[in-house]
Amino acid sequence: MNQSSILDFRSATSFVPILVLYSNDMEMISKRLQEKIASAPGFFRNSPVLFDLSELNENDMEIDVAALISRLRQLSLFPVGIRGGDPLQEKQALALAVPVDSGRSRSNPVLPEVQKKDDAVPEFQAVIRDAVHAPAMMITQPVRSGQRVYAASDLVILAQVSAGAEIMAEGNIHIYNTLRGRALAGVQGDIEARLFCLDLQAELVSIAGIYKTIEDLKEISRKKPVQVYLRDQALIIQELS
Repeated sequence: MNQSSILDFRSATSFVPILVLYSNDMEMISKRLQEKIASAPGFFRNSPVLFDLSELNENDMEIDVAALISRLRQLSLFPVGIRGGDPLQEKQALALAVPVDSGRSRSNPVLPEVQKKDDAVPEFQAVIRDAVHAPAMMITQPVRSGQRVYAASDLVILAQVSAGAEIMAEGNIHIYNTLRGRALAGVQGDIEARLFCLDLQAELVSIAGIYKTIEDLKEISRKKPVQVYLRDQALIIQELS
């Protein structure tokens, strides 16, 4: 057998949710995570997650890393890395088979640098703190199959959303192209949220948890702009003239 045909490593762009902790109260963290998961189970459940302790450490707030990892796993979240931890926290994580994001490690600090703005799909950050008004997230490149995007605000996409992709927003979603994947607006229960799209060919659309699947969307005219909204707990899809 040709040894080169056994396996291969390939570079790929993957998007792992980053859990940024601002509190070390394990019960409050659990409660907030349960709320997040309940609001968007398709996005969070059985999802890999990288947890960031930098805010806690900067404010001298201790946390039991082993207990945190155990709690995440109990909630069907799978820790795949620790960021911003001190040497002891990193050692605790490694003992539980959670690797260290060495580029952001406190034991291996890096000098601050100017971050270039690009069009890459940003990583989702599940922030455990009081919600604040956030500007709309804008994406200018295609969202491909297997990619997931979460915006804690309105979400604006200028390129197509491929089949197998999933986009979610706590506010409105605007897609100035074709939607072939799954789009969920108002995922925190905002019944006033709306979805706007130039060409609806979606696998699923949802407003505040009320949804229609591809079977329900077969009669929708394609290549025409539409808006999706709730009226009396019913999902309305209306063509825009």
